[in-house]
Amino acid sequence: MKKIVLAFSGGLDTSFCVPYLIEKNYEVHTIFVNTGGTSKKEEEKITKRAKELGAKKHENVNVDASLWKQIIKPLIWSGSLYQDKYPALCSDRYLIVSEAIKLCKKINTKYISHGCTGMGNDQVRFDLSIQAFGHYKTITPIREIQNKVDDVRGYEQQYLIDRGFKVSTLHSTYSINENLMGATVSGSEIDEWKEPSKESYILCSTPDKYPKKSKKMTIEFSKGEAKKINGKSVKGPELLRMLNKIGGKYGIGREIFASDTIIGIKGRFLFESPGISILQSAHRALEESIFTDKQNFFKPIVGKKWVELVYGGFYFDPLTKNLENFLEDIQLPVNGKVTILLSPGKAEPVAVEAKKILISKEAIYAQSASWGVEESAGFIKLLGQSTATWTDINKK
Repeated sequence: MKKIVLAFSGGLDTSFCVPYLIEKNYEVHTIFVNTGGTSKKEEEKITKRAKELGAKKHENVNVDASLWKQIIKPLIWSGSLYQDKYPALCSDRYLIVSEAIKLCKKINTKYISHGCTGMGNDQVRFDLSIQAFGHYKTITPIREIQNKVDDVRGYEQQYLIDRGFKVSTLHSTYSINENLMGATVSGSEIDEWKEPSKESYILCSTPDKYPKKSKKMTIEFSKGEAKKINGKSVKGPELLRMLNKIGGKYGIGREIFASDTIIGIKGRFLFESPGISILQSAHRALEESIFTDKQNFFKPIVGKKWVELVYGGFYFDPLTKNLENFLEDIQLPVNGKVTILLSPGKAEPVAVEAKKILISKEAIYAQSASWGVEESAGFIKLLGQSTATWTDINKK
C-alpha cells in the first residue's frame, strides 16, 4: 500500500476520504492542524474519528504561534483587506499544507490528500501550496466523485453508512469555519442573498445585546507588533483572543461579503473578526502619525498586493515574501501606544502616544507657520504650474 497524508478535520468530507483512499490501496495517515478554533476536547473526538475510520496513524498539531507570526502580523502590517472588506481569514490553510508536507517527509511519501470540493477557493489554495513544495501527487476524493453523482454529500453519507461507520444526523443550518483570526459563516439564507438569522452570530453579540456604555482600551506596539493591552504584556495569540472577546461584545468586525472568488463565481458569506478589526484600526493610527507622506501613500499599495496574493492561493510565491520584507522593514519606527474607543460596531482610535510622531516645529496645521504669504503664494504657483501651462496652450 502507498502511504498518503490526509489533511483531516473530522467533518463529512474528510471522513469520507479515509475509507475511500483505503479502498484505493493507500495507507492513510491523517493530520489535524488546529489553527485556533478547536478545543482539546474536540481534538480528542477528531483523533477518535480518524482511527475508527481506519487511519493508520493520526497526528494533532497546534499552530497558534505560527499563525500569529506568519499570517496575522503581516496582515496587520499590510493594513489591507481583500476587496477592501475581507481580512483573509482563510489564510490558515497555508499552515495546514505546511504541516501536512512535514508529515509527508516524516513518513517518506509523495502522496497527499485533502477534502476540498471543486466548487470553492480552498482547492486552489491547497493545490497551489502543495505544488510550491515540490513534486507531490495530490489526490482529491471529493473532486473525483462530484461529476459522477448528483448529490455529493448524500453519496458520502451513504458510502460511510454502507461500510458500517456512523454519520452525524445533526443538521447544521450553516457551514462555519472558525480559527484564531475569526469566524466565517455561509449557507442557508446567506447563500440566497437574504438577511442572516440570529443563529449566524458566532463571535459577535446580536445588536440587542451590545453594551450600553462605550469602552476605552490601550494597545501598545513595538516594531508594528501588538505587545500589550492596557499596559499588560500578552503573547500574540492570546492577545487576539482577548480582542475577539472584547470586540465581539460590541459587534465589531462583523460583515456580509459578496466575494469575487478565485474560480470566477460569486460567493456570499459573512465573517466576524473583532480582534483584527481593532488591531488594524489602532495600528493604522500609529503608522499614519509616524510615516512620511510618501510612506503613507506607498505602503497600502504593497499591503493590498500582499492580501491579494494570500487570498488567491499564492502565499508561497516568492513575491509574497518580498512584500513581507518591505512591510517588516517599514515597521521599525512603529512604536507607541494607541487608545481605542469601542462602541457598537466601531473601534475608533482616539489618542496616539509615540516618540517619533512627525510633529513639525515650523508649523501647526491651520493654526500657525514660520513662513509668510510670499512663500505660500510662490509654492502654490509652482505646484500648479503644469496645469496653468496646459490651460494657456489649450484654451480656445
